[in-house]
Amino acid sequence: MAQNGTTVNGVSEGRPAMPFPQPVKVQEIRHNKIFINNEWHTSIKGRTFPTFNPATGVKICDVEEADKADVDKAVEAAKAAGQRTSPWRKMDVSSRGRLLHKLADLIDRDRVLLATLETMDSGKPFLHAFFIDLDGSIKTLRYFAGWADKIHGKTMPVDDSFMCFTKHEPIGVCGAIIPWNFPLLMFMWKIAPALCCGNTVVVKPAEQTPLTALHVGALIKEAGFPPGVVNIVPGFGPTAGAAIASHMGIDKVAFTGSTEVGQLIKEAAAKSNLKRVTLELGGKNPCIVFADSDLKLAVEESQKGAFFNQGQCCTAASRVFVEESVYQEFVRRSVESAKNIIIGDPLDPRTSHGPQIDQQQFDKILELIESGKREGARLECGGVAIQDTGLFLQPTVFSDVGDHMRIAKEEIFGPVQCIFSFKSQQEAIERANSSEYGLVAAVFTRSMDRALAVTAALETGTVWVNCYNALHAQAPFGGYKMSGNGRELGEYALAEYSEVKAVTIKLSETL
Repeated sequence: MAQNGTTVNGVSEGRPAMPFPQPVKVQEIRHNKIFINNEWHTSIKGRTFPTFNPATGVKICDVEEADKADVDKAVEAAKAAGQRTSPWRKMDVSSRGRLLHKLADLIDRDRVLLATLETMDSGKPFLHAFFIDLDGSIKTLRYFAGWADKIHGKTMPVDDSFMCFTKHEPIGVCGAIIPWNFPLLMFMWKIAPALCCGNTVVVKPAEQTPLTALHVGALIKEAGFPPGVVNIVPGFGPTAGAAIASHMGIDKVAFTGSTEVGQLIKEAAAKSNLKRVTLELGGKNPCIVFADSDLKLAVEESQKGAFFNQGQCCTAASRVFVEESVYQEFVRRSVESAKNIIIGDPLDPRTSHGPQIDQQQFDKILELIESGKREGARLECGGVAIQDTGLFLQPTVFSDVGDHMRIAKEEIFGPVQCIFSFKSQQEAIERANSSEYGLVAAVFTRSMDRALAVTAALETGTVWVNCYNALHAQAPFGGYKMSGNGRELGEYALAEYSEVKAVTIKLSETL
């Protein structure tokens, strides 16, 4: 898939003309402890957990396991760092931006190491990590660094007896719970707007993929962020994650992950201190291909949508609706393309498709593939494991998929492309919207009138026209319906990390 040009945060997945960067040999993991107050700590209860390479099944290292007691300690540090008399709150706002730029510089300096760690821990191809995840992380930091001194209030016209204006203030301590599919990129999506607005943060990386977040902890200290501004507590959802969601000292929580866990987080937030919540959750995303589209482009982009990051994307193009007159040709080309994907060792720069994250996800995907076959979908290619070691699955294409089937309704989170046919534009819209999710959608057509009409009718937070996975730090991202609440990225994200205070002053009588 690397040759097809997926774009994330404006970075092309197409391989560069220059020699490929090479992963570094990691002899030992330098940062595997809890990061609080710019210092490294062992777990209060003395527990650790292993993190594994999904390509080999080999343990990489043990990581200190945070739970509620460690989260309490991190929140205490974050609250102290956010006090009005603290160095962080008294800092000139433009200095926040300079610190974010410095962190971006350090990540750029360490990008080969970070890409290697990301590949080892998550199984994603090294070049994807190096060019997409790292570039996206750096661009996100630089974008929000630019906003640090541009978050303005407004004056309100009332009457001549009053002066009325607003000011934007930090929310306070922000909890962030990060998924395993884009560990570094999602870390930056959370902390960059939070820090830009002057908040402090407590971050829980996914237990499957904690290593890049912990390395960034060292870079945060090196960049010069005051102690306690960023704290990182690796651990498990039911313990560390639940402690963040229900903590009375945390003022806002941001979560990316499954809809089911998002519901639990929102419930815990409501039952504790009514903390603010932003949720970026699941998707069952429609991709509509009209007969007048560039079919070659539509095949390439929809397959990138289906198979990028081993299909482990909330944005995955898992429902591809193709107009009846070009349906058979689209299926034929899609099968041919899927069979040409290069699967193998993700640290090999030639590889474009790596393993699934863990055995649980691997088994879930295979079970859903079997359900598709049982329910009458046509398995065109793939659908089986390809190696005895590691968690590798062949990219899978189903045709003749019915809307009632499990593979048409459930989020698979694996390399499975489901292709449907449709007869009319209205039918395509209705079927595309017939989902509890509403994260992203795509439309392929040469008609701008049709593109705009269909875009207006689709019930999703993002619509791509003649492209897929075109994410940028400047553009807001988030979903309708059960795909979440709130927006990340862009200017819209600033509202998720700031409180608006209205100030009204009675003026003395004037002539």
